[in-house]
Amino acid sequence: MKIDFTDIKGLAVITPQIFADERGYFLETYHHEKLRQLIYPLEFVQDNESSSTIHTLRGLHFQIPPFAQGKLVRVIRGKALDVAVDLRKSSPTYGQYFSIWLDDISKQQLWIPPGFAHGFLAADEGTLFAYKCTAYYQRDAERCIRWNDTNLSIDWGVDNPLVSIKDNQGMDFKMFDSPFI
Repeated sequence: MKIDFTDIKGLAVITPQIFADERGYFLETYHHEKLRQLIYPLEFVQDNESSSTIHTLRGLHFQIPPFAQGKLVRVIRGKALDVAVDLRKSSPTYGQYFSIWLDDISKQQLWIPPGFAHGFLAADEGTLFAYKCTAYYQRDAERCIRWNDTNLSIDWGVDNPLVSIKDNQGMDFKMFDSPFI
């Protein structure tokens, strides 16, 4: 397992070692001790999975403190453009985003600590996406920043993605008063 930090402090790309032969493959998707060096204190409390049709966009979601979630995300089947937006007011990268293609070939994962909004665009039919979360889902703490906010200028690579009503009604980034330090 290789861990590479991104230009946005706290975000990390995790590349597994894949052992493949004529029978198929094997890899570790989670190793507590290795990830504890990255995520401290490390405690995942909820696993989520979503299946999406091609060009489905989910996000940009987050939960406010004290229910803020860290997420370890990966694609089990298909391909997705994964995006994390820094919501930490004191961060030099506040309002900036990081994007990465996650797929079922490289099997890379992205660690997104609390204090980030998260979203993804499914690039294949039936994309299966998995999340390990550090806090339970709390409906009253959930927030959403509009996926196509011009202040963020995220290039999703698709003109008209399939987006939920809730995600289309997300708040503007400039109107967002971040509770994250």
